[in-house]
Amino acid sequence: MPELPEVETVRRGLNRVTLAQPIQGGSVLLERTVAHPVFVREFLTGLEQCTISRWYRRGKYLLGHLVKHHQDEKATCSEPLDLLATAEDIEYAASHADHAGWLGVHLRMTGQLLWLHQSDPVQKHCRVRLFFPSQRELRFVDQRTFGQMWWVPPDRSPTEVMGKGYAALGPEPLSSAFTVDGLRQALKRRHRPIKNALLDQSIVAGIGNIYADESLFLSSIRPTKLCDRLTRKQIEALHAKIVEVLKSSIGEGGTTFSDFRDIEGINGNYGSMAWVYGRDGTPCRVCGEPIQRVKMAGRSTHFCKTCQK
Repeated sequence: MPELPEVETVRRGLNRVTLAQPIQGGSVLLERTVAHPVFVREFLTGLEQCTISRWYRRGKYLLGHLVKHHQDEKATCSEPLDLLATAEDIEYAASHADHAGWLGVHLRMTGQLLWLHQSDPVQKHCRVRLFFPSQRELRFVDQRTFGQMWWVPPDRSPTEVMGKGYAALGPEPLSSAFTVDGLRQALKRRHRPIKNALLDQSIVAGIGNIYADESLFLSSIRPTKLCDRLTRKQIEALHAKIVEVLKSSIGEGGTTFSDFRDIEGINGNYGSMAWVYGRDGTPCRVCGEPIQRVKMAGRSTHFCKTCQK
């Protein structure tokens, strides 16, 4: 499943190629991919003749800000230091005179957004096509069909429309809202394994199986350790390593172990650098002991029994 670094990689790619061009139409090939509105025709009508002024990210969700199209509009996007959509960002965007709503996307397990020519063969698992000028299109390809798209009307907010999962997101790990004290407060009364807690999007937004394993290894914390048994020093280390590993993976374009590609279909490179994830049975890069794999919360969990306590 694409996690924060993969979704951030897609967001940056979308900001390079899709902005300030009118959405000229589209085709929905699998109706259940559209989570809102109920009727596919309304989804497409809401997007037509709008342009995307900028793509934002919140956790693993993508948000394209829609504005009314103007002929003289030029595609520009300067990457800000922040990598997320704050409540203030959304409120400010919604106050724009040409505000036309939002295009929301969640890639789920196998979703891909690909920027292609309309003449390119349509993939077997293509679910939604959005048409742009110069015979270009944005395709949503999703083998497992769990991915979703939303059109959020201009008189409503993403929090209202995009469901409880979006509304309940916790702090962004690459923002000032993610603090050691906040993480400690979120964990101190939880009598559950720290690995399971890190997968809870209400505690930290955007972390999934890969980066939970990697952060715990770099923090020397075994994934089975209970949250309420963690020391402050361990939480400080975990906080720092979450930020470090996410930034490192973004710099490598994310991780590709199965389905993830960026918008041009290119694999992420972080997988070759992984400390433990996907390396069960191979020597630990630090001590040489074989990496272990166990099931936790229904997910494969990788760790070193010597380096992590």
